[in-house]
Amino acid sequence: MSKSRYRIQFPPANTERVKQGEVTFRLIEDGRPNELRFHDYAAIYERPGLYEQLFYDRLRCCSPRKVGDILAQTLHAAGESISELRGLDLGAGNGMMGEVLKKLGMSRLVGTDILPEARDACFRDRPEVYDEYYVADFTDLPAETVERIDEWQIDCLTTVAALGFGDIPPAAFAQAMHFVRPGGWVAFNIRDTFLERSDSGGFSRFVRELIQSEYLDVFHLEKYRHRLSMEGSPLLYFALVARKTTEIPPDFLANFEG
Repeated sequence: MSKSRYRIQFPPANTERVKQGEVTFRLIEDGRPNELRFHDYAAIYERPGLYEQLFYDRLRCCSPRKVGDILAQTLHAAGESISELRGLDLGAGNGMMGEVLKKLGMSRLVGTDILPEARDACFRDRPEVYDEYYVADFTDLPAETVERIDEWQIDCLTTVAALGFGDIPPAAFAQAMHFVRPGGWVAFNIRDTFLERSDSGGFSRFVRELIQSEYLDVFHLEKYRHRLSMEGSPLLYFALVARKTTEIPPDFLANFEG
């Protein structure tokens, strides 16, 4: 992967009251400032190494390793091995979670993201990680794509630093879970505030009720520091590993749409 380094500037004003999905930074290129949002993923992925420098070097994100480690530990405690799993990495981006899963020994791994720039960045930076990578909108999957993903016989779904903030809606996450056979595993992280009853948004309600539902059997739920804010304050998330018990019916999802 390219070792390019970028000149990044954070704004002088306090940004802690700005919604996480709206936080911006300045990227100085050819002496000119270019303002980007943290969630302008397409523009970030187009610049080799910028995602890693911004979120992992500067802001100390640890979530791929954290979620990967608790998945492996949970499987070991359950008498199973990550090497036997066939994974679907939803919101795969440029492959950082996939890289962790491969190093942990996952047998087969499929990546998917809605952005073609994410797949391009993954093929550029980590071409060895995924056995297949689909660019697709999981709220509107073509029948052909559904059939191709089904052929992988997925028994583990992962999604890291991708849920909430308008990135992956409930319908997309439910569709991804549909590919996981009953008895398979689900591992993801979520901002801690999404699990608070005071958050009445559709996505927050969906995740809370899914965790408490008969469709998932939660094995591990842990609060941890996902990364730092621009001010150096910890952003707290929950990491979760659960076993899928049965399919999510359409009427469950309908409660959180619209």
